[in-house]
Amino acid sequence: MKCKVAIDIGGTFTDFIILSEVGEVSTIKFLTNPRNPGEVIQNVIKGLNCEVEEVVHATTLATNALLGQENLNIPRTALLTTKGFRDVIEIGRQNRPRLYDLYFEKPKQIVPRELRIEVDERVNADGEILKEVDEIEVEEKVSKIKAEAVAVSYLHSYINPHNELKTKEVLKKYFKYISISSEVAPEPREYERTSTTVINAALMPIVSSYLENIQSSLPTDNFYIMSSSGGLVDINEALNKSVQLIESGPAAGVIASASFLPEENLISFDMGGTTAKAGVVINGKFEITSEYEVGGEVHHGRVVKGSGYPIRFPFVDLAEVSAGGGTIIWRDEANALRVGPISAGADPGPICYNKGGNKPTITDANLVLGRLGEELLGGNMKLYKEKALEGLSRLGDPYEVSKVALDLVNLEMARAIRLVTVERGLDPSNFSLIAFGGAGPQHALYLADEIGIKRVIIPPYPGLFSALGLLLADWRFEARKSYPKDLERDFKELENKLIERLKKVDYFIRYADVRYKGQGWELTIQVPENVNEIRKVFEDKHLATYGFVMSDREIEIVTIRVFAIRRRVTPKISPTFGNENKPKEIRKVLIEDDWVNTEVYVREKLPKGFEIRGPAIIEEYSSTIVVKPGWKALVDDSIIMVRE
Repeated sequence: MKCKVAIDIGGTFTDFIILSEVGEVSTIKFLTNPRNPGEVIQNVIKGLNCEVEEVVHATTLATNALLGQENLNIPRTALLTTKGFRDVIEIGRQNRPRLYDLYFEKPKQIVPRELRIEVDERVNADGEILKEVDEIEVEEKVSKIKAEAVAVSYLHSYINPHNELKTKEVLKKYFKYISISSEVAPEPREYERTSTTVINAALMPIVSSYLENIQSSLPTDNFYIMSSSGGLVDINEALNKSVQLIESGPAAGVIASASFLPEENLISFDMGGTTAKAGVVINGKFEITSEYEVGGEVHHGRVVKGSGYPIRFPFVDLAEVSAGGGTIIWRDEANALRVGPISAGADPGPICYNKGGNKPTITDANLVLGRLGEELLGGNMKLYKEKALEGLSRLGDPYEVSKVALDLVNLEMARAIRLVTVERGLDPSNFSLIAFGGAGPQHALYLADEIGIKRVIIPPYPGLFSALGLLLADWRFEARKSYPKDLERDFKELENKLIERLKKVDYFIRYADVRYKGQGWELTIQVPENVNEIRKVFEDKHLATYGFVMSDREIEIVTIRVFAIRRRVTPKISPTFGNENKPKEIRKVLIEDDWVNTEVYVREKLPKGFEIRGPAIIEEYSSTIVVKPGWKALVDDSIIMVRE
């Protein structure tokens, strides 16, 4: 029997969904091996009793490399730039993440100064070549460079890439990994474009080694990777534009939400073992942002500008906080209880895993309060409650510490949800919350009460929902152009290039980065069918984002981008139902300040249409659902929870 395999490697667990050709779904969940994340993939694939015809994959490898994960060293990378612009990458912008911190240090430069090479070439802002690149000069300079990868970022190459392309031909004699800005980020703003090109060059050897190693062990050539923009790309695209894998894993969860319930307005909430992510889906469409910063600090879901490496590339718009099951609970110097941002990860993991962890976590807190049972993964993983109690006791009364810690982590996650709703001009009470990830369903109703959401959806296979999103995603390839002269003609030009490259395209999605003339930054909007309505769409978003419009000010389109979409045959996922309407056990759970005898159900055994009133616990293979008092849960294809 043939099958498709979806693999999502997270910071704590690696998730597998195996879909047979007759629609049967199998799930596997393993603790991630941070030192060799690809090893478990190879072992699982070898052990499958089916003919694997396709593998789709999401990974946090690129992010982890830039965050300095052990055994993921950034390769030695060089930069070729226009004469006089050697230090643009270090000067950057004047924004500081902490304005009054005299001891703030900028992120470590990926390209040291001795590997930044000036080339005597010049293109002006209109694209006119003032000085053509001299191949002999380039060859003399690069022949002495000892580096594994090289980036090229010349002035105004986004208008005319001629000099960069000539340089690339010379570099091919000396380097395997070459990243040029006119191919990776053909946009204005020298610092951001150079940073993106450098990050791409630095990631290329790491991503190449990782993906090629996995591909060599697969029994099929059909191997696709989730990109940060919310679609699958082939391995060649992933290798050449490795920068687009930075938010590969988190994007998959939003895609799963949009595909599973395309007619609803949803807040996508994904709480795993390491982080929690929030996004918004409106009528099956998700927001795209064209700027991102990686490897820096995050404050309440906001990336702190100036603390990391800026990237100009399309990303699914997400807010991410350090709030997962493995997030560590601790006390600061003033003895105040704190949660995060450090995570225990998969190794050693929470104390209750009994794998050597000695710092209490959110999972330990949920366990001692009775919200988690003492077995996970269908009984394949045992949790040790006594060890969790012992660890939490070092911080004070273990039950009080657990209650306060869960309140703190819920507030942190609520801020992330407000960031993608309230701060985008959206009212969260008009949305349903779709909660997934191993820990998401435990906290979903607490967040709903905090934010004012009336309806919560727990999809099938919630602990592996991002992996499911890989099976539901389409292929998605991007092209862009800056400062278009004739909008419709330039869009068509990009679309024709994508057709020439891909041969088959089902449809296109157009985006534009728009601003009022004189503004410093743009808003990314989806372009309507009638391009003459761009101003209206832009001003609607500007009003929602900033609270005002300037109807007398001319607008300016800085960059246009096109996504070519090729549809995949996506499966119809139907969960299994049973015929048992009785709880498997009664467990004491601390609710408010009282220990309450609470019914515990097994999701896979519940009949369709069965209704459960809180307080209750619903356990399944990949997650645990907490039904609070005052809420009721209806068993359907998803579990729908509403206030009574």
